[in-house]
Amino acid sequence: MDHYADDVAAVVNHRGTQGALHVGHSTGGGEVVHYIARHGEDRVSKAVIISAVPPLMVKTDSNPGGLPKQVFDDLQAQLKANRAQFYYDVPAGPFYGYNRPGAKPSERIIWNWWRQGMMGCAQAHYDGIVAFSQTDFTEDLKKITIPVLVMHGDDDQIVPYEDSGILSAKLLQNSTLKIYPGYPHGMPTTEADTINADLLAFIRG
Repeated sequence: MDHYADDVAAVVNHRGTQGALHVGHSTGGGEVVHYIARHGEDRVSKAVIISAVPPLMVKTDSNPGGLPKQVFDDLQAQLKANRAQFYYDVPAGPFYGYNRPGAKPSERIIWNWWRQGMMGCAQAHYDGIVAFSQTDFTEDLKKITIPVLVMHGDDDQIVPYEDSGILSAKLLQNSTLKIYPGYPHGMPTTEADTINADLLAFIRG
């Protein structure tokens, strides 16, 4: 996660960006939080974290509501066994809520997710499961003073909202929390009209 945050800093510094608003989805939400805490708020005006992994996904003594480590070990095992199949099963099932009764899966969305996944590095994906599940962002969240919009669906099967979005909003000093009934983890795609409208309202507000 340090590497992710430092990559953002490298781009910001190279471009001389000032007053940026950073938006991160899922692991990207952790990246945004860690970047701001690690590199400071001088060049950041606002932030948005969507269906994001902070504060901590894995279950520990201090995070009893987290998911058992075995869940993430199983994800690594599936990825290692057959990455192509894994990258179809995730979007065809829980990521977009296509496994819910009455859902209407979009093959175009599923295969686009597969395409993006298969373009990446298998080793990075394998290691990334540890990064997004075991990084504790609690202290990062406490450091942030700029306005942060926290968006999460209450039917998120990848990052359960009660132990992520709700807790993150409480740890942040200046947060706005929006919980979306019935929305899945991939809600920026399946519910783009609503999510984009709320993003624009926050940006302009």
